[in-house]
Amino acid sequence: MAGESVGDLTQWQDRRAHTLESMQLVMGPLPDRSDLESLDVEVLETVRIAGIERLRLSYVAEQGDRVPAYLLIPQGLVNAAPAMLCLHQTTAIGKCEPAGLGGNPNLHYGLELAKRGYVTLIPDYPWFGDNEFNPYTHGYASASMKGIWNHMRAVDLLEELPEVDGDRIGCIGHSLGGHNTLFVAAFDERLRVMVSSCGFNTFSKYMGGDLVTWSSEFYMPRIADRYGSDPALMPWDFSDMVAALAPRALFINAPLHDHNFEVTGVMDCVEAAMPTYQAQGAGDRLVATYPDTGHEFPASEREAAYSFIDAALRGE
Repeated sequence: MAGESVGDLTQWQDRRAHTLESMQLVMGPLPDRSDLESLDVEVLETVRIAGIERLRLSYVAEQGDRVPAYLLIPQGLVNAAPAMLCLHQTTAIGKCEPAGLGGNPNLHYGLELAKRGYVTLIPDYPWFGDNEFNPYTHGYASASMKGIWNHMRAVDLLEELPEVDGDRIGCIGHSLGGHNTLFVAAFDERLRVMVSSCGFNTFSKYMGGDLVTWSSEFYMPRIADRYGSDPALMPWDFSDMVAALAPRALFINAPLHDHNFEVTGVMDCVEAAMPTYQAQGAGDRLVATYPDTGHEFPASEREAAYSFIDAALRGE
């Protein structure tokens, strides 16, 4: 059933539930959220620069695990503001890059969004930045599911902040952060808008169908252990995930020359998911751009993404 599109609303609801179940076959189960630990936020450093208050902090994702993160709050807020969870790419400095503290300036989207008036939260993914937590020694079947859990807890944190309007939260990420944006949004319907830059294509067109990278410890080892790294055996595909996000707003940056995620595989996902969006009167909420670049998030696409976020969270 992987990759099928669903137009009818009842069929979509069943298909969405099936997609989440199938993802958990590969990622392991989503932990129970009925009895959450206190977030117990610890602020380690506060810096004020260029109209932004930048807090280096950690929060409790679960017993024994504190997730390092940056929180950027625009100064002078009068009312509760919209917020964006900002997920970093594969980079050793992790959260520092979206926060504007190094790396590629084209990936400073956490800082850029804060300058536009958004509260932004930027956590470290396992084994990146200051996050040394090993998911596999704590019962997780994948780092991907641990990321989903941590990122859902990040949404919990944003909801608790007096500076944030909890009904206006979205998520953005590039590469590693691009697919982690989709992963968390699939399970967390509190996220109203998503931006995925260079984050996915169909499994069959990823590296010519070679899913070894997807089966690494940073992602989902069961792809190799249970499914032989074979796209044909996978119980879900990214086209299913995109359809599962309907009718929420999704902006996709998919460069024509992305060496990781071959662009026609992205087009296949959009084409498969669009009938589901259209059936829910949300065809304009699924937007993909195809810039003539490589594995990048250029200024033109970032500006288009920010305007898309503005429309979803501010009605602009």
